[in-house]
Parts: sequence; C-alpha cells; structure tokens
Amino acid sequence: MIAFIQGTLAEATPLHAIVEVGGFGYEVNIPVTTAEKLPAPGGKVKLHTLAIYREDAQTLYGFATAAERDFFRLMIEHVTGIGPKSALTIMSKLSLAVLESTIRSGDVATLAKCPGIGKKTAERLVVELKGKVGGGSAATAPGVVPAAGETGGDTRHRDAVLALTALGYKAATADEAVRRAALALGASASTEALIKKALS
Repeated sequence: MIAFIQGTLAEATPLHAIVEVGGFGYEVNIPVTTAEKLPAPGGKVKLHTLAIYREDAQTLYGFATAAERDFFRLMIEHVTGIGPKSALTIMSKLSLAVLESTIRSGDVATLAKCPGIGKKTAERLVVELKGKVGGGSAATAPGVVPAAGETGGDTRHRDAVLALTALGYKAATADEAVRRAALALGASASTEALIKKALS
C-alpha cells in the first residue's frame, strides 16, 4: 500500500498531477478540490494516496488530506455503483466538509447534481455513508494550502457555505466560492472574511 507520495510537482492539470520522486515521475489522479491547493510546478508537494490495482491497470489516486483519501476509500468500498471515477467526480464538485454535511443531513438533491450521479446513486450515498461520516480532523499535507474548515475540526468553511446557501446560492456554487476565497485569504481567514470574499 502506498500511503502517500512526497516530492516535487512536475506538472498538474485539474485531474492529474505528476510528482517527481528520486528521478521517477508518478502520475496521480486527483480531484479538482486537491488541484486547487497544489503549489506551482517545481514546488514541494505531499499527496495522501490510495493505489488501486486491476487486471488491466494500476492507478494511484491522491488527495490533499488523509481524511479526503479515507472518504474516497469509504465511497468506493461501501457504496454500490460508485467506482473510483465516480468518487473522484463527486469529490471534484464538493469539498469534504460539504460532502459530509450533505450526507449527514440527507440532502440527496445536492448530491444528485454532481456530474454522472443520479438520484438513486445519491440516495445510496446517503443511506450507506450517513452513519460513517463525521467531523474528524484532517491533517494537511505540507506544500498544500488547506481550505478553511479542513483542519482540526474547524467549521469555518462549512459555516460560510451554509451562510451562502441561506442567501440563495446552490450548495455546489457556494462551496466553490468559499474554496476560492480560502485560497485567496489563507487558512486562518474567519468565517465572515470568507463570506465577504466569496460574495465579492
């Protein structure tokens, strides 16, 4: 099992990163939410990984935090009809904080809006994972800037998203706006600052 990969970021796209370690370039599949936190090429990066071995392929999936990797594993191991590709799509659309909150509250409508995820799959996500998700702390990888609310049980990210949804924003749109605000302001930004930046 490859638990993490740490090295120099050679190149990255929204769904892939190539990490150079000891002269080898490892291609890692990543969600957009992790790509948003990567340093510029040439920077040091650490991704928490899950290797999946199939008869015809060996694929490495990487995430900014161990908690995100564990949630990815939870989806593909416990939800019928969710494979690595679907799980990556879900995690590209919504941050871990919002995904967990959405599952705990049974918000099938928001989950069903993820590309390639219909209502039945969204319902299975809620039924299968509701008792398994919770607010654990997510250790942040060195070289990866955390979105607010994704370290130490901090709820700033989730609170900012809830505030935007109360103003009429769709959950996915609010989540993306808050993630961008967190990247611009840094991990220590307050909930109020995140909301203001997301609205600007």
